[in-house]
Amino acid sequence: MTLTPAPAFARGVRADRPESGTAPRPPLPAPNMRHAPTLVTAAGGPTLSRIVAGAWRMADWQFSVDERLRWIEGCLDLGITTFDHADIYGGYGVEALFGEALAAAPRLRERMQIVTKCGIRMVSPARPGHRLGHYDTSAAHVERSVDNSLAALRTETIDVLLIHRPDALMDADALADCFGRLRSAGKVRHFGVSNFTPSQFALLNRRIDLVTNQIEVSPLRIAPFHDGTLDQAQDLGVAPMVWSALAGGRLFTGQDDAARRVRAVLERIAGERGISVTTLVYAWLLRHPARLIPLTGSRRQEAMREAVAALAVEIDAQTWYEIWVAGNGAPCP
Repeated sequence: MTLTPAPAFARGVRADRPESGTAPRPPLPAPNMRHAPTLVTAAGGPTLSRIVAGAWRMADWQFSVDERLRWIEGCLDLGITTFDHADIYGGYGVEALFGEALAAAPRLRERMQIVTKCGIRMVSPARPGHRLGHYDTSAAHVERSVDNSLAALRTETIDVLLIHRPDALMDADALADCFGRLRSAGKVRHFGVSNFTPSQFALLNRRIDLVTNQIEVSPLRIAPFHDGTLDQAQDLGVAPMVWSALAGGRLFTGQDDAARRVRAVLERIAGERGISVTTLVYAWLLRHPARLIPLTGSRRQEAMREAVAALAVEIDAQTWYEIWVAGNGAPCP
C-alpha cells in the first residue's frame, strides 16, 4: 500500500491551504491509468484496489472462520486488496467476523487496506445505550466507534475511516479536530465520507483532507452524474467509491419499467461483447473520468472475478450513453 505522510493539521484550516486562497488542484492521473488494478484516491491519499470487496452481508453468509478466510484470500488472489466495512453491518457484528478470520492468518493484514465507516447510532442489542436510531458525528461517538472497530477487526490501524451518512448536527470544526487526534494517535491513516452532497463534502474538506466520498451509483441511479457530485470529485482529484453498483440486484430481478428497460440494453450489449452483465456494469462505471472505485459484495468468487474482468473492458462513449439513456428513461436532448 502506498501511503504518504499526513499533512500537518490545524483547526479549521487544511495545512496545505492558505486561509485567504484556494488550494492548488492536485494533478489527475494519466488517462491510461483508468483501468489500472490500483488507484491513488487523492493527492496524499491511500492506494486502493480498483475493485473493492464489500463485507456488509458477511453475517448472512453463515461462513465458518475457514470459509471467511478463504473468501478473503480469494479476493486478494484476484487483486482485490481493499475491504469495505461499517461498524453497524450485521448488527455491529461483521467487523468481528472479519477480524476473527484475520486473527487466523494475521500476515494477510499486510496485503490489504481496510475501510470502515461510523456515524450512525443503530438500535441493537449490541449497543444497549442506543434508544433511538440517528446520525452522530460527535467526537465522543466517532472516537468510541473507532476504538470498537479496531478491537473488532483486530488491527492497530484503520486505513480509511468514513463518516457513513450526513449528520444535520455535524460540527465540521470539531469533527476535523477529532480526525486530527485519531491520525496523531496512529488509529486512522485517512478520512473520507459516504453519501455526502457536494456542499457537505466541501464543508468538511476545507478543514481536513478527505480522500473519497462513497456514493450510490448504478445504471438505475444516475443522479451523481449530473447533480455535481462527480463534477466535484473530478475537480478535486478525489476518486469516489461506489456502493450498490448492481442496484442491489434490481438490475437482474427488478420488474419495474426502469429495471426491465436497463436490463434489456445491458443484456444486448453484454451478449454482443461476450461478457457478463456484471462485467459490463463495472466497466461502465470504470469508464467515467472521475475514477470511480466500485464495491462488489458477493460471497461468490465467480461474481468477484466478473467484477475484476471489467478492468480489461473498454467502453466507448456511444455505448456508455446507451446505458445512461436506458437508466434516464429518455434520450439525450
